[in-house]
Amino acid sequence: MTADDIMPHVTILYVEDNDDLRVTIGELLQLPDRDIVLCASAEQALAADREHGFDIVVTDVSLPGKSGIELARELLDADSKRWIVLCSGYELGEQVLRLGPNMRAITKPFEIEDLEALMRELCAAVRTTSGSPRLRTFCT
Repeated sequence: MTADDIMPHVTILYVEDNDDLRVTIGELLQLPDRDIVLCASAEQALAADREHGFDIVVTDVSLPGKSGIELARELLDADSKRWIVLCSGYELGEQVLRLGPNMRAITKPFEIEDLEALMRELCAAVRTTSGSPRLRTFCT
């Protein structure tokens, strides 16, 4: 048995309306201790979250329909301790801080190494604060 076999999984929802970017970043985020779910809109993300409840949500700010910021607000209303990362081509600054202490932002275009460092930090925080992530079953 390896450490990967006993490491509790962290569930990550990645929301991006650009098909190629969504698939590519989703693949790059995938590690043995992570379950990644991809959505193209805030509305899809909210439906997926109602069904599964994710530990971390990474979302583009500029989405069709509801924005990533509107999505973040709704998700935080449901679970204020959840971690959310907003991705934007613009510096968000204080706007992110006003949403809550578990908010982070990353400016596009970002280096995958920067996103991965942030994911490692947040996965560790999820495991530390909750003891282990919530157990879930995903349909493939």
